[in-house]
Amino acid sequence: MSDVSQSPASVPSDTPTLLVKIFGKDRPGITAGLFDTLAAYGVDVVDIEQVVTRGRMVLCALVTAPTERGAEGELRATVHTWAEASRMQAEIISGLGDNRPRGEGRSHVTVLGSPLTAESTAAITALITGAGGNIDRIFRLAKYPVTAVEFAVSGAEPAVLRSVLSPQAAARGVDVAVVPAGLQRRAQRLVVMDVDSTVIQDEVIELFAAHAGCEEEVAEVTAAAMRGELDFEQSLHARVALLAGLDVSVVDKVRSEVRLTPGARTLIRTLKRLGYQVGVVSGGFTQVTDDLKERLGLDFAAANTLEVADGRFTGRVIGPIVDRAGKARLLRSFAEQAGVPLSQTVAIGDGANDLDMLNAAGLGVAFNAKPVVRQAADTAVNVPFLDTVLYLLGITREEIEAADELDGVVTG
Repeated sequence: MSDVSQSPASVPSDTPTLLVKIFGKDRPGITAGLFDTLAAYGVDVVDIEQVVTRGRMVLCALVTAPTERGAEGELRATVHTWAEASRMQAEIISGLGDNRPRGEGRSHVTVLGSPLTAESTAAITALITGAGGNIDRIFRLAKYPVTAVEFAVSGAEPAVLRSVLSPQAAARGVDVAVVPAGLQRRAQRLVVMDVDSTVIQDEVIELFAAHAGCEEEVAEVTAAAMRGELDFEQSLHARVALLAGLDVSVVDKVRSEVRLTPGARTLIRTLKRLGYQVGVVSGGFTQVTDDLKERLGLDFAAANTLEVADGRFTGRVIGPIVDRAGKARLLRSFAEQAGVPLSQTVAIGDGANDLDMLNAAGLGVAFNAKPVVRQAADTAVNVPFLDTVLYLLGITREEIEAADELDGVVTG
């Protein structure tokens, strides 16, 4: 005899089955009452699904039909009588076998809206259907600060869905993320984020420039870089040169001026609870990212380092430059140190400097990003709350808040 356990065979396709639907006002005991009623007829449960929306319940039970002569009619009458006594409505539909198999290609499609309108929902669901997808289940992940809804879709490959939905999302006023279904979604992951205008609301070089009295000059160099007249490394050196002579004591002032993006603490705290490893990479400076690493409990942090001599900035950086290619290289290095395959990494950023990192990660998220970044990333989030990224991972607002309550934490 084999010591390998055997899973039971599915219901044969020619087995008579009954779909029992119960709907009405939700109250304790309805589900137990229905199955107590069905138990008298010796039926087997094939599938169950229950949804409660604003206090109204829809309970569906797929069961094998009773085999004794006349028993099905008795079951139907008994269920209707029980439902009426319970102030519910019942519908029973005859059929054969189990649910039809789901199509190949399974995805989780997360839609974020603020608000989520009926018009945008109609457009997104029509696009899913047009791509050959079937919506198997719908589940709300959050009702604030945005409405987040997840669609379980089968019958269309994730890459196909993403190519169809992503270009339409912004036009419809929603954010859409498509991730493959499966065990990988629940595996340990590494999340790596850009810093300026992602984890924090500020541009660190501008904070330093304000203390050095050279904000306008730094802005001019930044504008030249954005026009393509300078690459990142050239613009970095040009801007840092303007800080020459600034007293290093300004670092503490800049650290105190840094403003975290709304939801940043919640995102990092929740990811750490789930066993994720979290890091940041920045084209800014270690003088700020090292402090963020300590304050937020990050696992990894990397950035450029401002050179200091005699208590003042020299106007130079030391060590390898963290530029566009450097961020992708650091993502791979962090993943190797964390023991996480690159396919299980998530990268979050807003600028062209983040593109290589976003493309290298298993899931690239453009956060309030420039159009070119939104188009290149796997998905985009265009609301000012960084913790909405949690919904893309299938984590609900209720789960986040329940964990915070247990730890006595104020969500933010």
